[in-house]
Amino acid sequence: MTAADTAESRAVRDVPEASPCLTVEGIDVAYRTTRGPVVALQDFSMEVATGEFVAILGPSGCGKSTLLKIVSGLMKPTAGRATLLGRPIEGPRPEVGIVFQQPTLLPWKSVLDNVLLPARALKQPPAEAEQRGRDLLRLVGLEPFARHYPHELSGGMQQRVGIARALVHDPAVLLMDEPFAALDAMTREHMTMELQRVWMSTGKSVVFITHSIPEAVFLADRIVVLSSRPGRVIEEVVVGLGRERDLETMADRRFTETCNRLRALFRELVTFD
Repeated sequence: MTAADTAESRAVRDVPEASPCLTVEGIDVAYRTTRGPVVALQDFSMEVATGEFVAILGPSGCGKSTLLKIVSGLMKPTAGRATLLGRPIEGPRPEVGIVFQQPTLLPWKSVLDNVLLPARALKQPPAEAEQRGRDLLRLVGLEPFARHYPHELSGGMQQRVGIARALVHDPAVLLMDEPFAALDAMTREHMTMELQRVWMSTGKSVVFITHSIPEAVFLADRIVVLSSRPGRVIEEVVVGLGRERDLETMADRRFTETCNRLRALFRELVTFD
């Protein structure tokens, strides 16, 4: 990524010139198996600025989900290090919120109670947490469903509950592991628009894992492209599109050109399993 690219990105959206929220330096991850070690990530490095939306794009098995485990503190790298807000990541941290591919809601708890789970686990003041939970449900358009149960919601609505839950304890960074992959095409498109709106309202740093090139281009300030396993950075692409993006953005020449550039990059540099 050139200095001109960075300047363009910051001109498109005011990503602050400050210490990175998240830094990953020289990460290697090797899994032990009965057939010998399997290297998932190799010499992986990246930074995420405060308030920046970064998409991680790559083929299946390239180590994208492994990267999120490292950043979330659920796993230690074989080599290298990751820091969040200037401090090494050595275990799970309250500054991290996670949205999984499946919403993983507790079926016996109401929508509001599901949202409040992280706040209660961190022993945040109950009244303050509940107010924040209700505010987040309002933000994701689910305030009328606070006392409903997960089985009474659609898949897209359940995933919005998952997003609210990930934000309720006010994390510095939001990690999203293919959160819309299980949704139908129309719901996925709607959720992409909703996520952009929520992100612009909260100003969180986001690391968003996806297989979808259009989804990455629509949502991200910057796209980190990984090779096939072992995952390594082969390019970083700054998305030179303004905010707020809408459905018409997908017909924009720059959107199409960026998607085509990424497709060409995978054809040339990535071998799919």
